[in-house]
Amino acid sequence: MGLFDMFKKKAEAAAPAKPAAVEAQEATGTLCSPVSGRAIKMTDVPDPVFGGEMMGKGCAVYPDADVVYAPATGTVSVLMPHAVGINTPDGMEILCHVGVDTVDMNGEGFTSLIKQGDEVKAGDPCIKIDREKIAAAGHPDCVVLIVTNTTDYDSVEMLVEPESTVSAGQAVVKATK
Repeated sequence: MGLFDMFKKKAEAAAPAKPAAVEAQEATGTLCSPVSGRAIKMTDVPDPVFGGEMMGKGCAVYPDADVVYAPATGTVSVLMPHAVGINTPDGMEILCHVGVDTVDMNGEGFTSLIKQGDEVKAGDPCIKIDREKIAAAGHPDCVVLIVTNTTDYDSVEMLVEPESTVSAGQAVVKATK
């Protein structure tokens, strides 16, 4: 060790690699599953606000992995540790919310991979989740996918059978004007 080696900056740890994007079945008015897992009807989400479709229609997926992907192409309008809002170029307003009552976790167990104002493509990684921390906090980890401006559409329908297994990027919701 040389005399001045103690003054050298220590190398900073490299940021963890961002997960790769998934291929998405994107189409106008269509939302892709933000995670792989078991799809359920919105009315089966164990929360009166989401399950009662008070925020809008859509579906939810119980994840089997730890990355949440963008369900559509658009601009990140809202970003919280446990949720992301995306506005699409054709006017759809989407909320992708991880878990029920996970706001109580104060961001613990969630890592944002994007920033508010970012442009994302369907299938881009958005949030890394720690499913064990969510479970330890006593919260269901279903990822809720909502068209928050449902009233702007004639119909918002689930495209897959409830309780079916879906892949991240698979088309799961269709909104028709």
